[in-house]
Amino acid sequence: MEQLVVRDADVVDGSGEPSYRADVVIDDGRVVSIVKEAAAAGCQRPQAMRELDAEGLVLAPGFIDMHAHSDLALLRDPDHSAKAAQGVTLEVLGQDGLSYAPVDDRTLDEMRRAVAGWNGYGEDVDFDWRSVGEYLDRLDRGIAVNAAYLVPQGTVRALAVGWEDREATPEELDRMRQLVAEGMAQGAVGMSSGLTYTPGMYARDSELTELCRVVASYGGYYCPHHRSYGAGALEAYAEMVELARQAGCPLHLTHATMNFGVNEGRAPELLALLDDALAAGADISLDTYPYTPGCTTLAALLPSWAGEGGPEAVLARLADEAAAERIRHHLEAVGSDGCHGVPVDWDTIEISGVTDPALGEYVGRTVEESAQLRGEAPWTTARRLLVEDRLGSTVLHHVGHEENVRAIMRHRAHTGGSDGILQGAKPHPRAYGAFPHYLGRYVRELGVLSLEECVAHLTARPAARLRLPDRGLVREGYRADLVLFDPETVAAGSTFEQPRALPSGIPHVLVDGRFVIEDGRRTDILAGRAVRRTPV
Repeated sequence: MEQLVVRDADVVDGSGEPSYRADVVIDDGRVVSIVKEAAAAGCQRPQAMRELDAEGLVLAPGFIDMHAHSDLALLRDPDHSAKAAQGVTLEVLGQDGLSYAPVDDRTLDEMRRAVAGWNGYGEDVDFDWRSVGEYLDRLDRGIAVNAAYLVPQGTVRALAVGWEDREATPEELDRMRQLVAEGMAQGAVGMSSGLTYTPGMYARDSELTELCRVVASYGGYYCPHHRSYGAGALEAYAEMVELARQAGCPLHLTHATMNFGVNEGRAPELLALLDDALAAGADISLDTYPYTPGCTTLAALLPSWAGEGGPEAVLARLADEAAAERIRHHLEAVGSDGCHGVPVDWDTIEISGVTDPALGEYVGRTVEESAQLRGEAPWTTARRLLVEDRLGSTVLHHVGHEENVRAIMRHRAHTGGSDGILQGAKPHPRAYGAFPHYLGRYVRELGVLSLEECVAHLTARPAARLRLPDRGLVREGYRADLVLFDPETVAAGSTFEQPRALPSGIPHVLVDGRFVIEDGRRTDILAGRAVRRTPV
C-alpha cells in the first residue's frame, strides 16, 4: 500500500477540541505521522509517494453510523455509495432485534419475510451463513465500509422460543443465553432488541435482564428499540434504564426520539431522566437521526397479538374479516402497541416502498390520500396493501418535532445514526444524507452544534461505545478511516422528493487508508471488513 500525505488539512480530530492545521501521513492503513502547522513552522515537511492537497478541507475521522440497516445491502451492492459518499466508514448492523444471524433454515426464512421491508427478500444474496461468526466472516470477504454487528434478540427468541406471546421456559431461556454468548464470543459488539416488533416484544423484562447479563460479561452493550416512542415513551425509557442497571450492562438508546403529539416539547424530560441516571453512575449513550419523520414497515404498526405466530399467521388474520376488524379497532381507536400506543392517523403514514412493483401507485402517497383516490376507508386501503405486498411495504411516519430533535442532539451522551432503510422507491432521505445533514444544516446553518462538537458526536463518542481503541480519532497509530469535507459546502443531497441524491462537499473518504471516495466519485475498492468486539 503506497504512502500518502494529506497536506495542509484543517484537522478536526474527533476529541471536541479546536481544529488545527497539519500534514497527516498515512501508511499501511494507519495514521503514522501528524505534523502540525508544518508550513508556518518552516520545518521539514513530510514526504510520501503520493500527496493530496487538502487546502480548505476538514480532515476528520470517518463517521460511525450507530444504527444502520445495511445487513444485506453491504453484500448485494458493492458500491454502497449511500453510506460511503456520506463519509461513513463504519456501520453497526443487527438493529432493532431482527437480522439474519444466528438462524437455522426455518428462522432464516422467517427473518427474510419479517424484515423484507427493511432489506428486501434477498433473492440475490447467497445466505451461506447461519451463525454470527459466519456472517462476520462473510463481511470479511470485502465490503464498501466496515461493519460491526449486534446479536438481534428477536431473532434469538424466534430461534429458541418461536413467535408465541408467552414467557420462555427455563430451558428456552438457557438456550437464548447460549445463543447470545456464542454471538458475543464470535465478535458481536452487543445485543439489540425491537420491543415494538414481534417476536422480540414478547420478552418480559426479566428475560431481557438475563440476556443483558450475558452481554455485559463479554464487555458489550444493550441497544433497545424500546416499548414505546409515543404514549408512555418516558416510562419506556425509564424501563430500559432500570433494566440495564439491574443487569449491570451499558445501555445505548437507539433512535432516541420523542415522537407523536403527546410528546411535543417533552425532550427536556427525557434528558433529565438520562442526566439523573448518568449522575448515579449509569453507562448510557444514545443515537438520533437529524430529521423529524420516522421510518418503518406498515406491518410494524399492527398490534402485537396480530403478529403472534409469524408472518404467515399475520396474513391469515388479515384475510379473516373478524380478526381484521379487531386489528382495525386497535389501530384506529385503542392505539396499538405496534403504533406506540397512539391511535393511528393515516394521513401521517406515507408509503415509501413496496416489494411488488405492481403496487407502485401507493408509493409517495399517504394511506389517507390513496384511500380517498380509491373512494374507500383508509383501513381498507392499508389492509389491501399489507396482504398484496405480503407485509413488505415500508412507510414514512410523519410524527416528529423539530424542537425535540435539536434538544436531544445537544446532549453529552448523543451520537449519530441514520436508521437508514435503503429499500423502496422513496426511502427516507436520512439513509443517504444523515451525516452531511448534521454538518450542513445543524452546524453551518443553524449552529445547534459547533463543528468540533458535531464531529465528536459522529466519531469518538460512538467509537468509545463500541470499545474500539484505535478508531474515532485522528491520532498517530490509529486506523486511517478518514473523511475530508468542505465545511462551507457540505450538505445532504437527498430530499423527500429525491431521496437517493448523493451529498455534496465530501470529496474524499478513506477506509483502512484506501480511497473509497476520491474526488467525489466512488472507486472500486472494497476496503471494509467486519469489526469485532474488543475482548475484555
